[in-house]
Amino acid sequence: MTPPVFIVDTNVVVAGLITDSLESPVAVILDLMLAGNLPYLMSPALLDEYRAVLLRPTITALHGLAEPDIDRVLVELAANGMWREPASPVAAPDPGDDHLWALLTACPGSILVTGDRRLLDHPPVNSSVILPRTCVERFLGTNR
Repeated sequence: MTPPVFIVDTNVVVAGLITDSLESPVAVILDLMLAGNLPYLMSPALLDEYRAVLLRPTITALHGLAEPDIDRVLVELAANGMWREPASPVAAPDPGDDHLWALLTACPGSILVTGDRRLLDHPPVNSSVILPRTCVERFLGTNR
């Protein structure tokens, strides 16, 4: 069976950087992404969003990383992801997340991992949207 391909929402990456627990689902997912051990999709819009959010002053106060450190993390994420550039946006419950819906529809069978309740409650037709904990328990196993 082919493992699924994931789309990791920005809130998961941010939470993975700021959590104190190395065993939390968001930390597990981010660690696997950085190690190149998780199949995930990237797009220019998603990478831009990761950077913009990680550099917000309120977020930098939480993770404590300087801009060059954030850029090193983003280089690793960009290098390990599978790049797609969806041709057209798809309307998401929140217009700021249209790029996520476009990735989901551009790669059938992909799974969005997010903590965003609006996205979880209103997934696109024929697509899966799951919590980080569900991702780890169902697809990645509790033992890494």
